[in-house]
Amino acid sequence: MAVKSMKDLFLYTLKDIYYAEKQIYKNLPKMAQNAESPVLKQAFEKHREETAHQIERLESVFEECGVSARSIRCEAMDGLLAEAKEMMEEVDDAQVCDAAMLAAAQAVEHYEISRYGTLIAWADKLGMKNAAKLLNETLEEEKKTDQALTKIAQETINLQAA
Repeated sequence: MAVKSMKDLFLYTLKDIYYAEKQIYKNLPKMAQNAESPVLKQAFEKHREETAHQIERLESVFEECGVSARSIRCEAMDGLLAEAKEMMEEVDDAQVCDAAMLAAAQAVEHYEISRYGTLIAWADKLGMKNAAKLLNETLEEEKKTDQALTKIAQETINLQAA
């Protein structure tokens, strides 16, 4: 896709995060299955449900832009998820593995927070108020997920792993 305008850049980034969300949705069950901690397992399962709604919101933004919902490969997300998978395979201690998966999940959340913040700013500049509203709903969910993961890490997972 040739990027010749701010709207092109917006759509390119939208396709990037669409791919990322679909990959997250696909990978969260594996992380939940590998989680030793019931609290972490539940957090992964809850976020998968949220991710399904986030994908739907992205599809609404594509529709608002008058284009088909399509993704482009997001190398950053592929790398973050590969790292999480490697931790699940390489770390023998279940509690340490939980800490590693939680850290990987937070890296994913931070990427998403960055992307959504950027998309909201661009949508505002492009006069796409409804798109900005939809993207902001997802941004707020991502921030809450990050905060919940931090709380889980501080209150249980990191203590158990140590």
